[in-house]
Amino acid sequence: MRIWGKILGGFFGFMFGHFFGMLLGIWLGHRFDRARAINFNVQNGLFGNSVTSQQKQKLFFNATFSVMGHVAKAKGQVTQTDIQVANAYMDQMRLQGEARSQAQSSFALGKESNFPLQDTLSEFAQMVRGDRNVLQMFLGIQIQVAFSDGAIDSKEKAILYTIAEQLGFSRFELDRLLQMVEGQQHFHQEQQHHQQQASSEDAYKILGVDETVSDKEVKRAYRKLMSQNHPDKLASKGLPKEMMELAKEKTQDIQKAYETLRKKRGFK
Repeated sequence: MRIWGKILGGFFGFMFGHFFGMLLGIWLGHRFDRARAINFNVQNGLFGNSVTSQQKQKLFFNATFSVMGHVAKAKGQVTQTDIQVANAYMDQMRLQGEARSQAQSSFALGKESNFPLQDTLSEFAQMVRGDRNVLQMFLGIQIQVAFSDGAIDSKEKAILYTIAEQLGFSRFELDRLLQMVEGQQHFHQEQQHHQQQASSEDAYKILGVDETVSDKEVKRAYRKLMSQNHPDKLASKGLPKEMMELAKEKTQDIQKAYETLRKKRGFK
């Protein structure tokens, strides 16, 4: 138990503010002790070197699919389309046997009314040590689930804002991700109709830029997204190998969107 923050906080608070100062000092000291304890767990125990790769993968899949189930339930009822999307992710990650059963159980757990969303997200963020690239990929998966029926209603968006905030993303960043995922969804629909190239509108959304930006800014956005989502880079940060197919698909979408805009704008 860490108490030195509370002791010192109370002591100095009393010196400068008597009784009420002492109470404030104790409260601030408690926050300090708690922060140190969390940091110690991340670096040395809970999600540090003592956690095996297999345990990390289990935690990753539990968080991904339980939150996925929670997002699917947000609009009131989990539809067959939601279940198909979850199964499609399991197929894409090539989850079989016990791993698939575990993912399905996690999805079902997320649908429960008492699902501990905040604790699950906090544990996940600690596991990946706050890496924004991995957290953004996680958030993107949840957005795609919300888009499963072609639109996001107010209840789903409210849950996504909560998830984004818990993971350290602003509303502006979530709105930008929503546009990028929408572009990807449209692009995949076009591919199903044998259109090999993304529309310009979707290409801009996938790269997260506006039509009015310069060629230089398009190139910068492309390079940044390729760096953030490169499978090798994500693997080095502890992303399970089963998630690599998702990362590969996203980099392919980014590449095709960039090629669409490069040809349209005529730059090299």
